Amino acid sequence: FPSQLKSQTPGNAEELRCLQVLNQQPEGSSLEELSSSQGCLKLASTIKAYVATVTENIMRRSAVKEARRSYFNTSEGQLPPKAAGKPSAHLTLRPQSLTQDGLAPRFGNLSQSCRHAIARWGHGSPHSHVQNMTYRDGRLRVEQPGKYYVYSQIYFRYRSAGDSGPQLVQCIQWRPARSQPVLLLKGVGTKCWAPEADYGLHALYQGGLFELKAGDELFVSVSSLAIDYNDAAASYFGAFRLDL
Repeated sequence: FPSQLKSQTPGNAEELRCLQVLNQQPEGSSLEELSSSQGCLKLASTIKAYVATVTENIMRRSAVKEARRSYFNTSEGQLPPKAAGKPSAHLTLRPQSLTQDGLAPRFGNLSQSCRHAIARWGHGSPHSHVQNMTYRDGRLRVEQPGKYYVYSQIYFRYRSAGDSGPQLVQCIQWRPARSQPVLLLKGVGTKCWAPEADYGLHALYQGGLFELKAGDELFVSVSSLAIDYNDAAASYFGAFRLDL
């Protein structure tokens, strides 16, 4: 008991009777039922205040302990889980062969000028991420409907000097659920360098805002797979939702 209890005369018969009455009180009963005895009421109030103080101290120590544990976990790199963010993805190009192009049936019917679908994007590198969207075999799948900004850039590698310059075409395709792909964006680059020039590389970038539904898929197709694969920062494909 606290000091205020100890200050009372020990062994007082009245106090003993009060303790017996308190012990026999049914659960949930109020102190007003002891109002017939001012001594018992005072003793019961003192005990109640003491229990409340002890409980408050225990809760305060528990809160401090939990705060320290959270701080040390964060200091050691164990970050607390973050709330899910808006849907977004940024993918970088991975090497692929001519057999991994848009002629595969899983991409649907593509136009001749943009017939090679890019089937290998890296989504686990430091340059890339996928959040609240799904990536599989070259296709980015929308899980949450809304307005999305969709973009892509491809870093083409020209043929050796002396050959005629190719027409470079980059397309962003949209495929609704269980439907054939629809062309969303198309970028074209036609270069006619001087015969003695050897520039070698050229990048095409494009992007646009579109209303997409859950289950829609996005992918990129090109006119040629003569692409530079050595720079992850040069060839990429992505999308992110805008809350407009």
